[in-house]
Formats: sequence, structure tokens, C-alpha cells
Amino acid sequence: MNRLTAVFVLVIYASLSAVSRAAGPVVVDLWPGKVPGDVGIPGTENSRIYQSPILAGPTKLITNVTQPTLTIYSPPEGTNTGTAMLICPGGGYHDLFWELEGEEVAEWLNSRGMTGVILKYRCPRRPGDIKGEPPLGPLIDAQRAVSVLRSRAKEWGIDPNKIGMVGFSAGGHLVIATATRFEKREYEAVDHHDDASCRPDFGVACYSGYLKTKDKDEVAPGIRIPAKTPPIFLAHASDDSEKVGGSISEHSAIMYIALKRAGVPAELHIYASGNHDFGVRQNDKLPSSWPNLCIRWLESFELYQGREARR
Repeated sequence: MNRLTAVFVLVIYASLSAVSRAAGPVVVDLWPGKVPGDVGIPGTENSRIYQSPILAGPTKLITNVTQPTLTIYSPPEGTNTGTAMLICPGGGYHDLFWELEGEEVAEWLNSRGMTGVILKYRCPRRPGDIKGEPPLGPLIDAQRAVSVLRSRAKEWGIDPNKIGMVGFSAGGHLVIATATRFEKREYEAVDHHDDASCRPDFGVACYSGYLKTKDKDEVAPGIRIPAKTPPIFLAHASDDSEKVGGSISEHSAIMYIALKRAGVPAELHIYASGNHDFGVRQNDKLPSSWPNLCIRWLESFELYQGREARR
């Protein structure tokens, strides 16, 4: 091979690599066929731009999800720590805050050498779901998602023992539900992926709802905390409100107390201000510190090893 040919080959290789990097995340269907326990809804999946009064700007929402998917964002080559998080956007089990609590979270995780996997779970509520109660469909999707990630961990460069979840608002509740209801799968196994455990190795829940009983300072009736519940990290803002965000900080505070009494490792951060929907954005709001605190928390359990620690 002469020098000109060698240069040409290198240019082509570099171009193909750039195309590969620009190709974006991998998207896979969560279920091989019919979605278990779903009665379906009219209409097709759609998205819209929501002008958030809290964010003082637009953000993308997705709804009418009938075909749940996993969107896998792998970290840059040479930075992968093996840790992965299944991302559960919020939206009151009606919408999915896809940009704020999905894509931005995946970007943050990638910057830390972690794989971010956005779970597009079914929404809105189905006929027969009780208004004001968490629907079962998203939990079924989340259990399946953890099993699929663990089953295909090698393929996606993930350590099967370092698969956690991070969720926001209703998505935070989904994290807690999945982390505490791993003893019994809520659907019949459909293929070999379901041979893998649906128990996440840790859970991160931000400004969660549905965790406390209405008008009572106790955990919501549907939540039971088994002995092998994984470590849980909770973050909330004290000025969150039922009127604006739908989940006052007592949801996280009461959950923390229940976890502690059950002997489950837990960490709680309630900020004096920050409202709802703070996501992982770095700004002048107090909750912008929680992502770095979460990283240190993960390191304390050896669930994450940052680039500095790996040298």
C-alpha cells in the first residue's frame, strides 16, 4: 500500500467513525410482540412542545405511548465505567418529559462515563386505571426494562451488577416501585430476557409523587419494603407543591424514614428552594448540586468508579 492509498484509507475510516458517532443512540423495542396487560388506547404516539412555567421555557413531551422502547446512550469510547441507569421521565403518568428528564439526563450520565437508557413507558393511563393511583402498566415496563438491560449487558458494555434507575416526579415513583417490587414480576415471562433479575442495583428518585398516603404522614398503601431493597437516593425541594408539581417534599421525607426503619441504605436531600422539574440542569437553583452528590453516593457503594478513581 503506497502513502496516498494509506492516507485515503485513513480518511475513509475517520469519516465512517464520524458517521457512526453521529448516528445517535440505539433504540430497541421493549417487548417482542403484544405488550402484556395493555388494553390499548385510541390515537397514535405524539409529541408536543410544552411551555413550562417552572422552567420559564419550552420542553418536549411525549404521550400516547403504546409501544414501549429503550433508547440507549452509550458513553464516549474510552470513558465507559460499566455503570448504567435506566431513566424514567416524569409527567404524572400522562406524558413523558422526554427532553428535560430523559435526553438531558442521558447526556449527564454519558459525561460521567455511564450508560443512560431512557425508558419510554406506556402512557397515559388506560381505561380501568384508578385516577390518582399509579397505574400498573409502567411498572410492568420498568421490570421488563431492568431484565433486558441485565440480559444484554455485555452487548451494551454494561456491568450487570451496576444497573440502577433514575426517575423524576412520577418517574421517581416508578423507580421506587421497581426497586421494592422485584420479588414478584407483574407479568408472565415472555422470553429468555426475563430469566434475568428485574431488581435494580440502586435507585435515584427526584421530586417523586405517590409515595405517601394522602392527608397522612405514612407511606402509600401500595409500597412495601422488602429486606433486599437496593440503596435509594432521594432529592426534593421544600417549596415543591401539590398545586404546581404535584409532589410535596413529604413524599421523599416519609419514604426515607420508611427505608431507614427497614434497614435499607438511603440518602435524602431536601433543598430549601428549587420547586419542581429541576432535572439535572446546572444553574443557580439549590438542587443543581444533587447530581454531584449522587455521584459521591454511588462511589461510596462502589456502584460507580469515576475516571479519576480508575487511573
